[in-house]
Amino acid sequence: SPPVVYAPCCSRKLPRLIRHKAAYMQVEVSPGGREDDPNVDADVSHSDVCTKYREAAKIVNLALQGILLKAQAGASIVELCKFGDGIIAQKCATIFQKKVKGKYIEKGVAFPTCVSVNECVCHNCPLESDQDQPLLKDGDVVKVDVGCYIDGYISVAAHTIVVGSKATPECPITGQKADVLMAAHVASEVAVKLLRPGNTNSQVTQALAKVADAYGVNVVTGVLSHKLKRFVIDGNKVILMHEDVDQKVETQTFELNEVYSVDIVMSSGDGKLREAQSRTTVFKRAVDKNYRLKMRASRYLFNEVCLP
Repeated sequence: SPPVVYAPCCSRKLPRLIRHKAAYMQVEVSPGGREDDPNVDADVSHSDVCTKYREAAKIVNLALQGILLKAQAGASIVELCKFGDGIIAQKCATIFQKKVKGKYIEKGVAFPTCVSVNECVCHNCPLESDQDQPLLKDGDVVKVDVGCYIDGYISVAAHTIVVGSKATPECPITGQKADVLMAAHVASEVAVKLLRPGNTNSQVTQALAKVADAYGVNVVTGVLSHKLKRFVIDGNKVILMHEDVDQKVETQTFELNEVYSVDIVMSSGDGKLREAQSRTTVFKRAVDKNYRLKMRASRYLFNEVCLP
């Protein structure tokens, strides 16, 4: 079996696996208050909010395309992650440069660029000090995750490629790799079409199971799609990709102007996860907990760490 490739935070090992993610917005304009009304939560019915989402999405897609072009045999995973974060930081520095009410608009990396290979599901973001990261080779199934935020409004994207394989009608990708690629693609299209006001998260879960069955693959357990909110990448309103006895979520109805990150993960194996042994490098701040840092070095580190 292939070596355990480390995936921090939720290190998981699977057989061949495909990942697809998209930020989806329900953009019909609902009646409501003015954009400058402090009592109204800003959503995509406000033009400036929609613009920030779109600009973040442009940067995310640009970074993703650049990483995919560089994801060739012999490429370093560490360098690919650095490249993705660098593109996002560079492009963010060129937009929204003026102060608003005396403050600069916060913008940058919403989630560190992750490059996960073969059986590794996600969140593989190694440090430069990690010397055991293998180089990419032909035939590797590579999953890339990127995220950008502008003024707290987050756009994320993910894509999967097979290194060294340029599919054409004359020479298509075949076998299990083709099955999971197509299943993930079709499932993402189905999920987006079901994200309509009045539909429920359970409808999406059931539809994804049908797609997986049609291609003879499995939806990966434990994967959630979250509602995005300002400065919150994993809101409480979720879509469960695969329902089993160990994990269930409450049925919830989609509402107008909500924004979701649709995270699709398909596997040629049984879809069950297990922890890898690599150390964690991706951390999430617990915003509901406060602690007064006493050491100067601690305060310096806290200010340096990107915590969107």
